[in-house]
Amino acid sequence: MPRRRKTPVRRPAAAPAAVTADSPCPCGLDDRRYGDCCGVFHAAAKASAASATGPAGGPPAPAPATAELLMRSRYSAFAVGDTGYLLRSWHSRSRPERLELDPAQRWVRLEVLDATDGGPFHVGGTVAFRAHWTERGEPGVLAETSRFVREGGAWVYLDGVLEPAP
Repeated sequence: MPRRRKTPVRRPAAAPAAVTADSPCPCGLDDRRYGDCCGVFHAAAKASAASATGPAGGPPAPAPATAELLMRSRYSAFAVGDTGYLLRSWHSRSRPERLELDPAQRWVRLEVLDATDGGPFHVGGTVAFRAHWTERGEPGVLAETSRFVREGGAWVYLDGVLEPAP
């Protein structure tokens, strides 16, 4: 008689479809395409990483104008695995030395619940959100209120307070 396994066999997570410029933006803002939404910030940050004045010595790279847009672009960076953008958009006092993302975790939906301040004329702001994910087929939710401040004139993530998941 064959032996039965007591624990289920876990299969590796299927690789998600690659996010392209024409894909819906992971941040979910107004059904925009990634290349016209968060992809603009991700590409600009990569291009200007070597130069403080922006790509090819030109004007400064586009950056999110509000704390909420920065939070959305950071969510999208998690979804596409852009650790460089995540580190560059983190405040220098709270930024980790390195960041490793779990390749089995898939970010699937973002809900922005509230935003306080964080506009073009503010120096700080908060954004409360729920980020939905799956890992090996199991769903999860990260609920957080994030704090953002300006550093060098640009919005950056300072820290966050985890909230109980719904």
